[in-house]
Amino acid sequence: MSQSSPFFNRWLSQLGPDHIFAILTDLVDAGAVFAVDAAGKVIFWSKGAEKLFELPAEKVLGKLCAEALNCDKGRDPCGLAEHGEIKAQMVKLRRPGGGTLTCYRTARAFFDADGQFAGALEFLQPQASTAPGPAAMSNSESFHGILSRDPTMQEAIKIIRNVAETEATVLIRGESGTGKELVANALHLESARHNKPFMAINCAALTPSLLESELFGHVKGAFTGAVRNHAGVFQRAHEGTLFLDEVAELPLELQAKLLRVLQEQSFIPVGADAAITVDVRIIAATHRSLREEVKAGRFREDLMYRLRVVPVFLPPLRERRQDVNLLLWQCIQEHNQHGPRHVDSIAPEAMRRLLDYRWPGNVRELKNVVEYAFAVGRGNEITLDDLPPEFRETSAPNSFIAPVSKSIRQGNEADLIREALQAANGHMETAARSIGMSRATFWRKRKKYQID
Repeated sequence: MSQSSPFFNRWLSQLGPDHIFAILTDLVDAGAVFAVDAAGKVIFWSKGAEKLFELPAEKVLGKLCAEALNCDKGRDPCGLAEHGEIKAQMVKLRRPGGGTLTCYRTARAFFDADGQFAGALEFLQPQASTAPGPAAMSNSESFHGILSRDPTMQEAIKIIRNVAETEATVLIRGESGTGKELVANALHLESARHNKPFMAINCAALTPSLLESELFGHVKGAFTGAVRNHAGVFQRAHEGTLFLDEVAELPLELQAKLLRVLQEQSFIPVGADAAITVDVRIIAATHRSLREEVKAGRFREDLMYRLRVVPVFLPPLRERRQDVNLLLWQCIQEHNQHGPRHVDSIAPEAMRRLLDYRWPGNVRELKNVVEYAFAVGRGNEITLDDLPPEFRETSAPNSFIAPVSKSIRQGNEADLIREALQAANGHMETAARSIGMSRATFWRKRKKYQID
């Protein structure tokens, strides 16, 4: 039961509960909110309901709910007077202008002092046949492949649009799978450099010697196996944009060399004796806090300030709940266009599990789940059986991960990785995050210690 203070109650009385209620329901833009009285007549109709049903309030108020919504006839068609509440019940309604509207219906009944039904408050969330179509997802919600209605993401997109017009260095912060490379590419496409190269490199994916060669290039004979000159990504990205993913994993010796490029726009390839001048815009990304890395002595403070001119923060998918449905249907429609199976609905229980899931792997994991569902399932509806095993567990998936014990943390690294994997039920993204490693570093160390 939610709580309120006496100040809140006084505030309600000053502003008017009807006014506050109308504003609250207007915030629910993705569905319809309405209220009925004891006789089942509509006494409140939100702006979201007007939009969803294409019916203005004046044509609905005072009518029986069943008549207004074109559903089963009766005073209490949903059985609210008997059951008290309904959660995520799938209903099919007919639009006044034609066509079927499939929704999940959630409702709560109210009873008077004598226990008699006094009315109900209901919420209808469009699903299945009203899932976002290609046209809907090509509008302002999509920005160079970034799809979101979330206010935090919209704010990040606004920053991206503004900073793209400048030459400022951008640092993108976000968990693995939140779309950091998509954001970097969007910055490039929105900039004056959009006709020039966009290069990307993952600083955690290579050994220090290979990373140095990939970043700055090498000359023939610089080391064993260097049979010809090799241009690094800095040189290949000349006049364009270079995206340094997982920059916090960059070894300290290479951080000094990167700092010089940022300061002087020049570098010396491995084994060479002459500097090469380049014009490159740097965009960096990390899932770590660079300030914390500086405090721990793993990252240069002067380089942090060079990279962190404009920070952009990407929220994890678990904090973008309203985007889950949008992204699910984007992925479903992509799969519908390629392959034999065509999906046009998601079973209520499957959708409930998908919405309740914490998505530790973020958008990347969501795409994998949809791909899994298309691979193992059949028919035009995604059911609970089509989802990966963790969604079919009785407990809420990913709601809790057992912490890695202090004794193991103080022990050897192999045991740390082994216990993290066990605690995360083999999920590598989750295990890596639980011990503060990037997925690439975790994978490399797992191979090194031959941990299955």
